[in-house]
Amino acid sequence: MSDHRVDGESLDAAALLTEAVGHFGDGLKLACSFGAEDVVLLDLIAQNKLPISVFVLDTGRLHQETYDLWEQLNQRYGIKIVAYTPQTEPLQQLLQLKGPGSFYHSIENRRECCHLRKVEPLSRALADAAGWITGQRREQSVTRASLPKWETDATHGGIAKLNPLADWTEAQVWDYIKAHRVPYNKLHDQGFPSIGCAPCTRAIEPGEDLRAGRWWWENPEQKECGLHK
Repeated sequence: MSDHRVDGESLDAAALLTEAVGHFGDGLKLACSFGAEDVVLLDLIAQNKLPISVFVLDTGRLHQETYDLWEQLNQRYGIKIVAYTPQTEPLQQLLQLKGPGSFYHSIENRRECCHLRKVEPLSRALADAAGWITGQRREQSVTRASLPKWETDATHGGIAKLNPLADWTEAQVWDYIKAHRVPYNKLHDQGFPSIGCAPCTRAIEPGEDLRAGRWWWENPEQKECGLHK
């Protein structure tokens, strides 16, 4: 835990990452879900040669396009992306008791599935981290409208939580990807602005919220998996 505070709002994404490395050294980790924002951050880290490790929460139910991008990024950047997977026994119990689609039946069931596949593995991923980095943006949903660039994550022992792209627009994200020729998830070409598990993510219609395709059967105010509190 650290008492370090930075006025993140005054820094651009690259400067914020560099400032964080200056304070935390190699104790930072990027949470990569292989969405557009995450590949931008990965490219910024690589371009600036920052000692930030990268991990993915492999839930076991990701799209094939996501795994394909994982391979592309390994080849492009020569990085090691560490995978954290669900614990076998609790997941087996859930599947045996409630079946593979229990998350469609209630918010409680969906949160239970997210906890086993994402929240608990995240706790393991961050156990030795001084801080972590996400691709969250304010524009994405009502639950993220007031997102700061630098915050304290009380859920994970008071470590730093950085959202370097908090003030970026979707257009800025794609301008960066095109300008730097960054590999991206082909699901984006199919109308998926937000990338998650295959059963819980769909393409969106014109005019819909950017995260409308995530858990589309729930109210917008409840659409978080528990990773970001």
